[in-house]
Amino acid sequence: MTGWTGSGSGGTTTGCLAMFPGQGSQRAGMARHLLDAHAPARGVFARADEILGLPLSRICVSGTAGELARTEITQPAIVTTSLAVWEVLRSAGYRPAAAAGHSLGEFAALVAAGVLSLESALQLVRLRGRLMGEVAREVPGAMAAVLGLAAQEVAAVCDSAQALGLGLVQVANYNEPLQTVVSGHADAVEVAGKAALAAGADQVVTLDVGAPFHCSLMSAVEEEFTEALAAHRFADPVLPVISSVTGGYVTTGEEARRLLRRQLTGPVRWVQVLRTAARHPVDAYTEIGPGRVLSGLARRTLGEVGTRSTGDPRRLAALLGELAPRQRPEPVAS
Repeated sequence: MTGWTGSGSGGTTTGCLAMFPGQGSQRAGMARHLLDAHAPARGVFARADEILGLPLSRICVSGTAGELARTEITQPAIVTTSLAVWEVLRSAGYRPAAAAGHSLGEFAALVAAGVLSLESALQLVRLRGRLMGEVAREVPGAMAAVLGLAAQEVAAVCDSAQALGLGLVQVANYNEPLQTVVSGHADAVEVAGKAALAAGADQVVTLDVGAPFHCSLMSAVEEEFTEALAAHRFADPVLPVISSVTGGYVTTGEEARRLLRRQLTGPVRWVQVLRTAARHPVDAYTEIGPGRVLSGLARRTLGEVGTRSTGDPRRLAALLGELAPRQRPEPVAS
């Protein structure tokens, strides 16, 4: 598959990329507006509570930031919230041309594309969160965002830091041309951050994500997660999906399965995802779920493009208003 054509009825959805956020987008109360006002969202959360045996609805409405910070809770919470928004939009007639997810968000994108069922996605992300949490407890790892330095320079800094023998540090996320995330052993990440500043980076920000994601340290849980992936059905996508692992299209269910395994240890190629989308007739980038991070990444990578986010009542209502059919005036009898 080399591209897409819009499948929506009207400019709101034609050529639109649906973007699903990843870990770090969570916040206390992030689903309150959904459960208060939208029946389709309540249906998704009721199913999630049942599937997981967790009070996920309560946690996403009134849970503390500390509850949400636990990786095994964070991951299903973000995916469920994103899919609740997706269901609200879909029920209102939203029909994007393609979908993509940033790391964890790829599970939500695959549900939207018909590759995974809600049940399979939630079971997998709960396990994924637990396994990643185990790595975090056993390995003193860290992640940091390097701002204002080109990606190839960040990669060179990681190589230099590793050569000092302080541990592993690798590029984990290519988020935008001048924002690259590194991941690995805490000491090596710290040294790489200092070296990045010396090389001209504007800022290095330590991320509070709970584990050293998207680096070789995650290979310790790859086998168990691969076995879990094998136990679930992966259908071929009915909506084009751009993979955050390759930056290219996912063409089959089996390919999606393989890419979710690679995602554990491989970097997120979000810049490539956006550039792949931009080569086609995209007229908007819609962030479906909590937060507005992906909207900002799209603008800073592609320039002045149309973005929409849905993480609060006002922005979600604005998009739903655009999706609502125009009311035609009643004919007047002469």
